[in-house]
Amino acid sequence: MTRPRIAIPIPTSNDFSYNQQSWPEYAVAVERAGGEPIEIPLSSTPAETARLVSSCQGILLPGSPADVNPQKYGQEADPATAPTDLPRENVDELLLQEAHNLYKPLLCICYGTQILNVWRGGTLIQDVTVLPVNHAAGRSVAIAHSVAVAPQSILGSLTQPVEAPEVDDFLRLPINSSHHQAIGIPGDGLKVAARCPQDGVIEAVEGGQSPEFGKDHFVLGVQWHPERSYDTSPASAAIFTRFVDEARKWLPRTISTSVA
Repeated sequence: MTRPRIAIPIPTSNDFSYNQQSWPEYAVAVERAGGEPIEIPLSSTPAETARLVSSCQGILLPGSPADVNPQKYGQEADPATAPTDLPRENVDELLLQEAHNLYKPLLCICYGTQILNVWRGGTLIQDVTVLPVNHAAGRSVAIAHSVAVAPQSILGSLTQPVEAPEVDDFLRLPINSSHHQAIGIPGDGLKVAARCPQDGVIEAVEGGQSPEFGKDHFVLGVQWHPERSYDTSPASAAIFTRFVDEARKWLPRTISTSVA
């Protein structure tokens, strides 16, 4: 069985210790799901990045301590907003373009979900720490709160009742949480797949494109960190397994030209 190559950018351009701790967690989750993680540097030229990601069948956008530049969604920076990491934003935008141009499977996690949403024309809530739910709990808290998952969504298909019992027609999935921003208005074509039931914060979105031959474009973004709970949450492992399976099935689009 082939191991699809999964492009994963380095999380930050300026925090080596964060990169050293977090990037291997994504890589290990991808490997355990049957993929081959490919490190995407933030210091390469756009042409070098394009050549490297062109050899990959799937793209994973990881978390980051940075925040997306709020000017990109028409807002001034809130005092709670962290500085922008321009090299990371630039690389993510190249990878997002690649994923959408070629319908490559795309998994976005935490910051990755936020930049996906902004890139698709959506907005962010710049500070959710004022809400009663502890969204910024951090990696030391295994279960910060639950999310209400729509059963008919892709995420819902990866979530089993034994882990997430049904409550009021939604699956209640316990998750970790390490974010202080969240999606405000969902971007073009993105459907809300999960919310925090206590405060309504959007916790997952999905929705790609419909390319030729009726195939769906796999795009899933979650606000929590399934790479951290791979061993303890069947849904977390299932997210990576489905993503890698989609990457394994991916084929280059047929490009046809006509001459007048």
